[in-house]
Amino acid sequence: MRSVRSFVLALGALGLLAPMASSPVRAQSSVPTQNALTQKMNAYIGCINRLSGRSFDARERYFSWVGKNGPTGKERIVYGTYTIYDTTDCQQSVEKVNALEPHEPALETAATAYVQAVVALAPLLKEADDYYEQENYKDDKMAKGKAMHPRLVAAWDAFAAADKTLRATVEEIQDKRAEDRLAEIEKAEGRKERYYLEAVMLSAKRLVRLESANPPDLAKITPALDFYEANVKAAEPLLGSSFMRSAKAYLVTSKQLMRRIRDKVPYSHGDKMLLSGSGGWMVEGSPPRLTRDYNDLVDSYNRGGKF
Repeated sequence: MRSVRSFVLALGALGLLAPMASSPVRAQSSVPTQNALTQKMNAYIGCINRLSGRSFDARERYFSWVGKNGPTGKERIVYGTYTIYDTTDCQQSVEKVNALEPHEPALETAATAYVQAVVALAPLLKEADDYYEQENYKDDKMAKGKAMHPRLVAAWDAFAAADKTLRATVEEIQDKRAEDRLAEIEKAEGRKERYYLEAVMLSAKRLVRLESANPPDLAKITPALDFYEANVKAAEPLLGSSFMRSAKAYLVTSKQLMRRIRDKVPYSHGDKMLLSGSGGWMVEGSPPRLTRDYNDLVDSYNRGGKF
């Protein structure tokens, strides 16, 4: 599953996280603390946005042709896996911000565990990619592939757990700051452009979590969807056309997925074929389509939505 960007992205099912900005209204004495926390959060979010999606894509590609017990050497098609981007910048940035005061022990511990997991995963993926790309399995009857399999699974499991913990910790802090920011904006400016920009994003984020949950809770999804739609309608006269196109596309997909859940609409054979590979985003009302449209909305926000 693709990772959700965070407009700060839950496990490898969600999208990108958005970098954090400092809150617009703060007591002067709290500014250094807030700035330090912002630096920490943006470093951690940078790691997630750069490395998590590719790590989960690598796992998805590998298991698209390998069974749960590993390769047998009798596979008709061997796709191998993917490598991930260099982890040095992530490791260095996390070490740097973890040293900043005041300390956030739970957050820093989660970030350190994430770095350890992704640093361990990277060379193993490179080793596997070289092995399959060079077709060495044809020379050793898949002996190394079989030996690597439990190591790959263990590394992916460790990374997925670390990613989930870091995301949850980051998002808890983000949610609180986003709510505070929204209240401050409303108090200072009223419900105008800046307010509805943030309100749309906050309600979109809550909705993507609910619709990506396993199992999804329709009783929670329905009011969250109604709230998001109300924010989109209120924002339309005030915000740019590019952002609103993304907001509306995400609304349409959210409704399609809600109806699929509510009405228990099955996927067609063709849909299942797409969902089993990398084309799941093409299936209307599917979780991969929701992730894609949510990530497009985050990208639109990051390009020009901030005031």
